[in-house]
Amino acid sequence: MKGRRILLAIVVVAAAAASIGFYLKRDAGKSEPKYKTEVAEVGTVAETVSATGTISAVTTVQVGSQVSGIVAKLYVDFNSPVKHGQLLAELDPTPFQQQVEQRQADLLGAEVQVRNAEIQFQRTQRLVEQGLTPQAEYDTAKAAYDAANAQVAQSEASLRQARTNLGYTKIYSPIDGVVVARQYDVGQTVAASFQAPTLFTIAEDLTKMQVQADVDQSDISRVTVGQTARFTVDAYADEPFQGAISQIRLNATQNQNVITYPVIIDVGNPDAKLKPKMTADVTIEVARVADVLRVPNSALRFRPIETEKTAGENGVATGAAKDKAKGGGSFERAAGALASGAGGSRKEQKVYVLGASGQLTAKPVRTGISDGRYTAIVGGEVKPGDRIVTGLATVRSEQTGGIPGMTPGRGSGRRF
Repeated sequence: MKGRRILLAIVVVAAAAASIGFYLKRDAGKSEPKYKTEVAEVGTVAETVSATGTISAVTTVQVGSQVSGIVAKLYVDFNSPVKHGQLLAELDPTPFQQQVEQRQADLLGAEVQVRNAEIQFQRTQRLVEQGLTPQAEYDTAKAAYDAANAQVAQSEASLRQARTNLGYTKIYSPIDGVVVARQYDVGQTVAASFQAPTLFTIAEDLTKMQVQADVDQSDISRVTVGQTARFTVDAYADEPFQGAISQIRLNATQNQNVITYPVIIDVGNPDAKLKPKMTADVTIEVARVADVLRVPNSALRFRPIETEKTAGENGVATGAAKDKAKGGGSFERAAGALASGAGGSRKEQKVYVLGASGQLTAKPVRTGISDGRYTAIVGGEVKPGDRIVTGLATVRSEQTGGIPGMTPGRGSGRRF
């Protein structure tokens, strides 16, 4: 029993020694930092502004009713093509026809009154001329005759209004187009007490559409009328559409302290692929430069780690440490680089070039616009063909040695 305990202790000590030896050997054979690089090349950089918008027809008309009533007949439905002046629907005309008949009776009664008042006025006028009646009776007859004429005029106006309301029971199309929506069915009551209810929504021409994109206030200064805009919709995710900005509206909207301005983009729709109310992911090209030296944005963010070897060579690590001490960490420099690209300003930056012998050299550059992936270089010491460092390479460590069933180290990979 005692021998078995001694043997177990020896095994444990041997396992610990083997594990320590494995780590010492791995650290001793650790290679120098390895870097991911990309060749600086001449190309095109296009700066864009992104927004989300809604597709709609250029002209959309909501057809309503000016009178209340029950829908008696419908002559069109969803997606029905219509012409200007075409009859779309009818309300029940019965109560309006009765109003017309009532106003006609009122007018007839007023005309009878005016004829009677005219006879009385003419009789009184002859008596006054003969001196057989006082002037007061003449004035009274004249006033009654004038009041009867006014009543006739009022009855005629009421009759015209009743006939107009009867005409409103027939709903006509104001434009040529397509019925996009229908809100009522036969038998439903249309109530027009305070505002005209919408019965139909008609789009004038679906071969010409527009996108209303909401552009953030921080980007609106770079958007101008006439710029090209490209967008995609979920229905055709792999097919881009292109249009031109026709209007930048001033009626800004505020949503949770975010101010956006509506930008109108005109786009053709000959194949009728775009439908009203579709959501569009819009990209507006606000600047473009061709044949310019460009580097990846990650290269502007990269800063080498400080090691004992690099600390004394070419001041690479020392320069990085100084940058950090001045408040120029990787996050701040990334934000600065992107901001300089978005605004088109010229700002001093630094990139690291990997030499043939694996030596890092810091080179200053002046940046221009950025497309989110590449940034234009407008000045500095970088030349086409230079191997620009974009980051540290990540490799998987070889798991050699150790005891079966045990995982050496804290993971299967190491970051140099």
